[in-house]
Amino acid sequence: MTVNWSQDKYIAAYRFAAEAHKTQIFPGTDWPYIVHLSMVCMEILAALAEEPDIDGDLAVQCALLHDTLEDTEATYDQLRDRFGIAVADGVRALTKDAIHPKEERMLDSLRRIGEQPKEIGMVKLADRITNLQPPPHDWSEKKKRTYLDQALVIFNALGHTSAFLSQRLSEKMAAYEGLISDR
Repeated sequence: MTVNWSQDKYIAAYRFAAEAHKTQIFPGTDWPYIVHLSMVCMEILAALAEEPDIDGDLAVQCALLHDTLEDTEATYDQLRDRFGIAVADGVRALTKDAIHPKEERMLDSLRRIGEQPKEIGMVKLADRITNLQPPPHDWSEKKKRTYLDQALVIFNALGHTSAFLSQRLSEKMAAYEGLISDR
């Protein structure tokens, strides 16, 4: 089997993300935030095994770093200097831009992701797959429904980037539907 990603680049991105997110907990859990990033990356690694024509380094690094600009003090320049412009641009596209009203941020991000290599779209699919776990107990049925509806928007916008991840997201959406009582 040919591996199309570098363990050294994985470790560098993992360490950067772990340090950047070191005080954060994944919402609705008591897990360190790096667990979420690892799960997103695991989805990418599974896709790479099925779709070997992907730039694995770009996908893996962006998976591990995808929340650094949005949720930490890390800067675009730090990402660019450490991981290169393609990774920094990918992470920036995956970042919701606070200059837009909250209800417009995801669509703006999806537009910017669409301008990037397909690996960036794959990261967004992997992120939503990972986030479609049982929701926090304090989420209302309306919030759960909105989250599932957003997953469909992501699926429709980016599903073409990976057949493997599209299938995974479709399965996760169906399972998540069963967690919503307003069906």
